[in-house]
Parts: sequence; structure tokens; C-alpha cells
Amino acid sequence: MLAIIIGLSIGFGLPIQTSINSRLRKSVGSPFVASMTSFTVGTIFLAIITLFSIHTLFFKWSIVTSQPWWLWLGGLLGVVYLTGNILLFPKLGSVQTVIMPVLGQIIAGLVIDNFGLFYSPISHLTGIRLAGALLVLCGVIITVAGKGWIDARHNKIDKQTENDNKQYGLWLWRIAGIVTGVLSAMQTAINGHLGTVLHSSVHAAFVSFLVGTVCLIIIVAIMRLPLKIDKTNSTSNPWWMWMGGIIGALFVLGNVVMVPLVGTGLAVVIVLVGLMIGSLLIDQFGWLESPRNPIAVIQIIGILIMIIGVGFIRIF
Repeated sequence: MLAIIIGLSIGFGLPIQTSINSRLRKSVGSPFVASMTSFTVGTIFLAIITLFSIHTLFFKWSIVTSQPWWLWLGGLLGVVYLTGNILLFPKLGSVQTVIMPVLGQIIAGLVIDNFGLFYSPISHLTGIRLAGALLVLCGVIITVAGKGWIDARHNKIDKQTENDNKQYGLWLWRIAGIVTGVLSAMQTAINGHLGTVLHSSVHAAFVSFLVGTVCLIIIVAIMRLPLKIDKTNSTSNPWWMWMGGIIGALFVLGNVVMVPLVGTGLAVVIVLVGLMIGSLLIDQFGWLESPRNPIAVIQIIGILIMIIGVGFIRIF
């Protein structure tokens, strides 16, 4: 039950973090600078918590030499996933940018659990668990795209965008989206094992965030992006635009705690349910300067289908 509460909470925070970082991007002018800023804030936050928790930020060198090389890649995979979404959005649009990585996350999560990859707890794939995963995926598709389908049928929305996308090799971008989802599930599993090795979930989250921050600093330096803060629409910058990194840090920390308890596959799908709920509420109420987009009944149905799917995976 604790894992479910943690997963729903950190999943709920993800779209909030996205909205916050989108606002931060408006002020700093670059998605990479915004990501670097967010990661840096998260790293500092986790460093403080780690110092209070275990009184050190370091660990024995013997851990580096005795553990597999992939143990330290969690932060890098997080950066790749984040950058991948930035690149996918203009090619696939908002709906497929969500659905394709989700498909990759679910597939990879079930495979990781079935074979115990990255030292994750083994949970063999059964027909019922597979059915639950398919229900979760169907629920995601209905929640994300269902309202658009209805609007398209009633209003006959122009299909020009879809036709334009074909020239970019749409299926290659879809495959890229699935791959980013696979990498995200791998990050979840890797960070979970890192927490076990370091005997501290907080310490593991700090190390993962630190790796991601260093990677983004290198990217920004290579691209020679300016570090600046501009006012948007002649208004002052809100204080909360700096909080995205803290939410991201809590997300990584929550995953580190969850994976040893329930496995990668279930951790991924629980977070997805929380993510969809948070996204719908942001749309409904227009939180954090987001445009209001009232929830439709079909989206609620999609959430319920996802919850049923999680039940199948959890119970069976």
C-alpha cells in the first residue's frame, strides 16, 4: 500500500513539474538551460537531505570497482529521456509523445521484472499480468487521445498536420519514442538497485541527479547557450518556477524506494496512473499558468481502465 501511495504521489507531481519547467523555459530561453537549472536545484535539494540523513555525500571506492558499470547510468538515462521528449514533441505532437514512451515503459518494465534484470525483484510474466499491462496502455490512450477523437468526429478537425508529419518518417520517430520509454524504465530499475547498494534511497537519488546535472552542464557548455533570465509578458518571474527540480528529485527518490518493494513493472504503471490524474487536474483547473481544458467523461473512463489494469498486475 505504501508503494502505491508513493507511486501515485510522484506520478501526480510529474505533470506539475512539466508545467513548472515550461514556465522556467520561457524565462531562461532554452529547454536545455531550463533542464540544467531544474537538475541543479534538485541535486542541491537531495545533497542537503543526504547530509542530514547519512552525514556524507561520498561512498567507498570499492563500491565502484565491485559493482556493474551500468549502475551509474541512471542520471544519464534521465537526461536522454528528457531530451528525447523535447525532440519528439514537434514531430509526433502531444498525444503520441505521451503514448509511445508509455508503451516502451510498460514493455521494458514487464521484461525487466520477468528476467530480474538490473537485480530487480523477479515477477514472472503471466497472462493476467500481460492483460493488466494492456489495460493500462488502453487507458492511457483513451485518457490522452479519447477527447481528441470525439472532437475530430464532431468538428472534422483538419488532418493536414498528420499529412505533414509523414515526410519526416513518422514511424522512425514513433520507434524513437518507444526507445525513450524503455530507457526510462531502465533508469527506474537501475536507481532502485543503486539504492540497495548504497543502503540509502536518498543517497542513490542524489548520485543519479548529480550525474544528470553534470551531463546537462556539459551539453549547455558545448552548445554555448547563454545563461540569462528574462521577464515574460512584462511580468515578474514567479517564485515557483524554481521548484521543478525539487519535484523531480522527489520523483527519483520515490522510484528508488518503490522498485525493491514492487518491482520495476508495477512501479512504472502506478506512476503512470498518478501522472494521468495529475495531468487531467492541471487541465481542468489551469494550474501554474496552464491553459484550462475541462475534463471529459471519456478521460475519466480511461483513468478507471488504468486502475483496473494496475489491479490485475498488483494482485496477480
